[in-house]
Amino acid sequence: MKTKLPRYLAAGLCALAFAFVSATSYAQDAEKKPKGPSKADLKKYDANADGQLDDAEMAAMKAAKDAKKAADKQARLDKYDTNKDGKVSKDEKAAEDADKAAKKAKDAEKKADRAKEKSKKDK
Repeated sequence: MKTKLPRYLAAGLCALAFAFVSATSYAQDAEKKPKGPSKADLKKYDANADGQLDDAEMAAMKAAKDAKKAADKQARLDKYDTNKDGKVSKDEKAAEDADKAAKKAKDAEKKADRAKEKSKKDK
C-alpha cells in the first residue's frame, strides 16, 4: 500500500512557499511611496509655486482632467457613433480598431524610417 506522505509534504511545501512569496510581496508594496503629481502636472497646476499641490490646485487639476476625458469621449462618439445612439456598437468598434491598427502601422513605419536615417548618418 502506498503512503500519501509525499503528497502531503509537497502540498505543505507549496503552501509554505506561497505564504513566503505573498508576505514578501506585501512588504515590498508597503515600502512604496504614494505617487504624487507628475512634474508636468506640478508645473502646470502649482499656482503658488510652493512645489506641491494644495487642495484647490488638486481640484483644478482633477477638473481639467475630467473635462479632457469627457471631451475625448465625445470626440470618440462623434467620430465612430455612426448611428448616433450614444454608444459605440461592435461594428463601430471594429472601425475604431481598424483606425488604431492603421495608426500603429504608420507609426512603426515612421520609426523604421527614422532608424534608417540615423544609420545613414552614423556611417
